[in-house]
Amino acid sequence: MKNIILASQSPRRRELLTQIGLEFEVHPAGGEEIITSIDPVEVVKSLSTQKAAAGKEELEPQLPENWLVIGADTIVVYDGKILGKPKDEADAIRMLRMLQGQTHSVYTGVTLLETGKQTTFAEETKVSMYPMTEEEIAWYVSTKEPMDKAGAYGIQGLCARFVEKIQGDYNNVVGLPVGRIYQKLKKEESF
Repeated sequence: MKNIILASQSPRRRELLTQIGLEFEVHPAGGEEIITSIDPVEVVKSLSTQKAAAGKEELEPQLPENWLVIGADTIVVYDGKILGKPKDEADAIRMLRMLQGQTHSVYTGVTLLETGKQTTFAEETKVSMYPMTEEEIAWYVSTKEPMDKAGAYGIQGLCARFVEKIQGDYNNVVGLPVGRIYQKLKKEESF
């Protein structure tokens, strides 16, 4: 049985891993995120690898035996532009104006790091949103829900009222493709 460590402070990622019955510890990884590509798949794979490596490094002296660190990062991409977390309310409004009435992609990169082995992958889900009025955008931003989320929205929260459809893994949009993670862990006998 592996000692699973989630190198993330995201409460949504914690909920998703708990939902599938994994036992794990949370140790958010610090460090600066370095982006060296404009390709969304490469960006999330690189960021998830950085987070897993930082988490391992920070725990190195007291890492438990038989460990596995999970690092993850999620971005929203529309019209070739990567949308991270909004800097402020004006930035959240700008992002939501872009996304409303359109289809965009959500990418989550995941790195599973253990002794002598690393598995990194990216998952894409397409999200189509209904048109939003300026009043709806202003109301949603006023709830503060968009402020800590890539693309300035949370599909699992109040923004659900504006989501027309998705193509792909819903949990990926929330922040972690847990079905794919579970299948990889099962295949590798890593849990």
